[in-house]
Amino acid sequence: MEKIVLTPGKLKGLIKLADSEGKFRMLAIDQRGSLQSMLAKAAGKNKEEIGYNELALAKRLVTEYLSPYFSATLMDPQFGVPESLKYLDRHSALLIAREKSGTEAAGYKNNEKKTVLLHEWNIEKIKRAGADAAKLLLYYRTDNTEEVKEYQENVVKKVGEECKKYDLPFVLEPVGYAFKDDEPSTDSPEFASKKPEIVLNIAREFSKEEYGVDILKLEFPVNLKFVEEFHNGYFDGKQRKAVYTLKDAEDACYEITKVSRVPWVILSAGVGMEEFIHNVAIASKEGASGFLAGRAVWKDFTKYFPNESDMVVWLKTSGVANYYKLYEASKKAVPFYEHQQFGSFASIAIKGAGEDWYKVF
Repeated sequence: MEKIVLTPGKLKGLIKLADSEGKFRMLAIDQRGSLQSMLAKAAGKNKEEIGYNELALAKRLVTEYLSPYFSATLMDPQFGVPESLKYLDRHSALLIAREKSGTEAAGYKNNEKKTVLLHEWNIEKIKRAGADAAKLLLYYRTDNTEEVKEYQENVVKKVGEECKKYDLPFVLEPVGYAFKDDEPSTDSPEFASKKPEIVLNIAREFSKEEYGVDILKLEFPVNLKFVEEFHNGYFDGKQRKAVYTLKDAEDACYEITKVSRVPWVILSAGVGMEEFIHNVAIASKEGASGFLAGRAVWKDFTKYFPNESDMVVWLKTSGVANYYKLYEASKKAVPFYEHQQFGSFASIAIKGAGEDWYKVF
């Protein structure tokens, strides 16, 4: 049987990111602006009053008390790595973000978004910091204006080339958003009706070999708040128009699995825990290889800021419980090595394997 070849760094990184079942059950604590807002709200302060020490504390606590449960932990290099790395569980792999928090307004009516790479930070430094993979957040739609679309695609290619050079797995997080006149917001039936196509087009585009992506971290392709079975305020008490059914959600996830040439995982996008559990369960059943979960897992601990002891208690109880809920929801997830890209673990080989491998590596 023909072997699928991977470089040593890519293979080792993918294995590290996954748990013993070959599934990605990963934690994200790389949030910056959104975490700053949550802490400020809890403390009754302005966002600008939450600085390095406060953000570093929150990130360190999440890392210390939750990373022992997750197969990998995603950190940022500004507030996370310098204060949290020594608290990262030895069995949890390390991902580090490449982008700056926030985006640059561009394109149609300045409603489109350009990614800004963090200045004085690059994949070489991510590798030197001991990371097992690099991650890039990218706002993108295939119907962006041509200039914005080309710019965003080139950012991905640049990071993909750097990851190839330093032999690190590349985790891409491409996120759709509303920017057109007929899309009032992402929480609108108009945008909800477009979302399956937006996410599917993203998966199709960035799983192309030219981008060098190894794992796609994708949004759930429908907004469950607009699903017929949940639209009457099931998750947040707000009634919405029914746009699709649960069968539509399953079909959309299955279509992603068919078009993506790399394994994919679900991101939490700040939704509530109950909604995210549904997302993970459906996506796992339809071919996802797990999740990379952020705010859905830990956001409620910020309500206790700045009381550190109460924050710790919440993480050690409710936070840990959230991991186990997600573990159960992801039981049907596909091990990354059984994705169509590989077929099985037995099909994977080190590039150039053979007696003279060490000479040409």
